[in-house]
Amino acid sequence: MTETQYAGTIDWGEYWDGADEAVREDTGPSADLVAEPFVEFLDTNFRDGPDAYADVGCGPGDLAFEVAERYPDTTVVGYDAAEAVLAANRERAREADREVAFERAVLPEFDPDRRFDVVSCLFTLCYVADIARAIERLYGAVEPGGCLVFNYHNRLARAHYNRIAEAPHEHLGEDAVWDPERFTDRFGLVLAGENLLSYERIHEVLGTWPQSVFSLADNAEPYAAHRYEPLVYVPK
Repeated sequence: MTETQYAGTIDWGEYWDGADEAVREDTGPSADLVAEPFVEFLDTNFRDGPDAYADVGCGPGDLAFEVAERYPDTTVVGYDAAEAVLAANRERAREADREVAFERAVLPEFDPDRRFDVVSCLFTLCYVADIARAIERLYGAVEPGGCLVFNYHNRLARAHYNRIAEAPHEHLGEDAVWDPERFTDRFGLVLAGENLLSYERIHEVLGTWPQSVFSLADNAEPYAAHRYEPLVYVPK
């Protein structure tokens, strides 16, 4: 693995070092926004659950623990660049007696010593400069017959985020997940348009068309930002 690169975003090692439960909740939107459609998607594609699942950029580990609880026979591994959050997740796994492993990985490089039926990367690619390389490596870790699931920011997201950046304290109230003081640093890559994707670009990089997760998880409502932060899967 390469060393952590934080250019264009905040230092995630520093962010997670000493983070309390409120920070963990605010930085884990996967639990609130995509857990329901993601689990329905897995139920639709894997009746008894996937044999192996990896969540890359797992943060506080919400999806990894959700999958481990729902599918006890699935091998679950969470990957993140920040050692502090990995240590907290390992402690949580010990306390909950869950067979969930947590390992360090730094995007865009991702070279695990195994392949997975499902690899997810959620609310993470917006912090990665070389996004094409990142999805290539993520897709390379998927077993044939499996799929990569991720969300990404498009041109609409950039326009929306630039409006927020013009007056973050006006747009981000007390209930906002994002800290207005950190917004422009945190999403610098998106604001600069350096790591945006589209269906066409994903097809160009991976050679396969992405599809909306909500096309298979039709009992779940798309989250409000889905128009400019699409949630897709790419079969292999």
